[in-house]
Amino acid sequence: MFIFSNLYQYIWGTAQGKDKPQDLILQITGSFGKYQLWLFVLLCLTKISIAFHQLAIIFLAPPTQFYCVSTQTLNGCPCDDPIYDTRIFPRTIITEFNLICKKKWLASFSQLAFQAGTLVGSMLFGMVADKYGRRMPLIGACILQFICAFSSAFLPTFELFTLFRFGIGISVGGTMVISFVILMEFIGPAHREILSALYQAPFNVGCIVLPWVAYYYRDFKSLQIALSTPTLLCLIYFYSLPETPRWLIAKHKTERAIIILQHVAKVNGRPVENVRAMVEVHQLAASRQKVNQGTTADLFRTPNLRKRILAMAFNWLTCSYCFYGVSQYVGQLSGDIFINVTSSSAVVLCGTLLSIPMMKVMGRKTILLTCHFICSTCLFILAFAEGILSVLCATVGVVTSFIVFVVVYLMCGELFPTVVRNCAVGLSSMSARIGSMVAPFVLDLKDIHPSLTAITFAVIPFIAFFVTLLLPETKGCELTTTLEEGEKAFTTPPKK
Repeated sequence: MFIFSNLYQYIWGTAQGKDKPQDLILQITGSFGKYQLWLFVLLCLTKISIAFHQLAIIFLAPPTQFYCVSTQTLNGCPCDDPIYDTRIFPRTIITEFNLICKKKWLASFSQLAFQAGTLVGSMLFGMVADKYGRRMPLIGACILQFICAFSSAFLPTFELFTLFRFGIGISVGGTMVISFVILMEFIGPAHREILSALYQAPFNVGCIVLPWVAYYYRDFKSLQIALSTPTLLCLIYFYSLPETPRWLIAKHKTERAIIILQHVAKVNGRPVENVRAMVEVHQLAASRQKVNQGTTADLFRTPNLRKRILAMAFNWLTCSYCFYGVSQYVGQLSGDIFINVTSSSAVVLCGTLLSIPMMKVMGRKTILLTCHFICSTCLFILAFAEGILSVLCATVGVVTSFIVFVVVYLMCGELFPTVVRNCAVGLSSMSARIGSMVAPFVLDLKDIHPSLTAITFAVIPFIAFFVTLLLPETKGCELTTTLEEGEKAFTTPPKK
């Protein structure tokens, strides 16, 4: 797909710390200016809504105590006549659809449906954005998100609620992919390190705000309505969001591309006189070039690439599995659920910002090994901790897993050659979605033994630590283009 096969060439290109002048768009608009900053702020609107829906399950299905009238027991099963504790949350999907005892697993299934929708949406909207451009599919995803999120507050059955959660997931997958593509297609590779982190910051802000939206709207129906309304702000995209010149040029819509490029260059204070001539020369040169793209199968044909893609995919699975799973686990710990989730999310934001200087001074592999070790250790301690120590350990686990997320996104692009870079990132992203789909069911293991959930979460980053040892260090590397270059890369010590 064009949306992936070309995107990662634009992000990483061949530059190492400086944008090279061969890129037409960057020659005209510059690597980063006032226009790109404004675009970044505009696209942040989608990230906040994404955070709301990704972690909404914490407050849609919080831990709920019940008294069984017929057996006169607390949380006793089976139970056909429960009286729920509604002191904190007057109505949740647990109380609305009686998701207790034999039906308790359905709450986790609802989150699985959402994450499955995210996987489907990222692939579906990726294809749509290739064919119809970035702008209208993003607007369409935002509209779908509002319709599904708002409607889910009025559905009479759990089956319909889960179906609409799947729909929300599809829209979230679409907005995640396309908003990132739009931003990256306007920005040069010299900013890839800082943007890999800052791209996640609005998501962290949304995670901080979410508990206080839930604090004010404690009925899950009111909460669903409240979480759906910020998406309406994205309607501003109808008037202010441009189509990306890269897609327009690739589809030979030259006139529209020239108009947009002239506007961006003007806002950034760059010359506009030669824009038309530069685009036309580029189109002529591009028509004479043939670009051969690799396939996902090429990642498994040779031993080094095969080893690296398996190790990288497992890293993506690990960070998604731990981040989403332990984030939900924080909501089930003792103490105030609103304070716990807020404090955890605030620390994650600090960790996201901290990852910027970390990537400047530390190697990618070193960061991954350090974070996996800390995450696994804290989650093992969490299995036996109580009170504030349990919240602290869980928070550190969430922070370190999120830092891994920031780093692997960058490292994956540096690790693989251009012809299969998009395939590598796409396959790794699918692995991450699998991790987030499995995580909710791990939470249910606490019913077997209170420590089992934390131990199960701890095992995966422990394994990931050793898997990461198979990966080479990529900081400061020269990016490769062909499969042959990619297979031979990192097999000799880097020059000092």
